[in-house]
Amino acid sequence: MTTTSNELGETSSGRDAADASQNGGPAETARAVAGNVANAAEQAVSKLPEATQSTRAAVEEANRAIQSGSDEALMAGTTLSVGLALGLLLGGANRLLVILALIPAAAMGFTLLDRSQTGRTPVKRG
Repeated sequence: MTTTSNELGETSSGRDAADASQNGGPAETARAVAGNVANAAEQAVSKLPEATQSTRAAVEEANRAIQSGSDEALMAGTTLSVGLALGLLLGGANRLLVILALIPAAAMGFTLLDRSQTGRTPVKRG
């Protein structure tokens, strides 16, 4: 028997589903599993605002760094990201990883394209 405690200080034994199957059959096992899933979902939902706030801050910081970067640095970053994505693709990696590797390349590439079309120079922010 294992005993675990979560961040809220609640403790539970690791045998909830096993006890239910021995005592009440499949229906009790299903109830115990549903209760465990509901608890995990509640914990995930309670952390969602914090996760979205930190993700938004990270994306804004990345955008700020891309916008203030030099054209040479953006070109090198774009080339590196595309090379990484192609290496992952040729190496047989999951397509999701390949797409994730292309996200920075797209952001830097679109910034370079925007600068070349509008004639803007990097904006130094700080």
